[in-house]
Amino acid sequence: MEPRDYTVIAIEGEYAYLKEDGTNAEPLFIALALLPEGTDIGTRLHYEWMSYSITE
Repeated sequence: MEPRDYTVIAIEGEYAYLKEDGTNAEPLFIALALLPEGTDIGTRLHYEWMSYSITE
């Protein structure tokens, strides 16, 4: 899978909704445990090599 950038648009319990930047794709529903510590609504994330990292 190629690298992608996301923005956290909502958090519900132990899950987050991620919107892929620059597309109209449906949001991803993913467990917070898979995301970096400190992830919150509005956090921008970079996905590459099966791992998420926070970007500025």
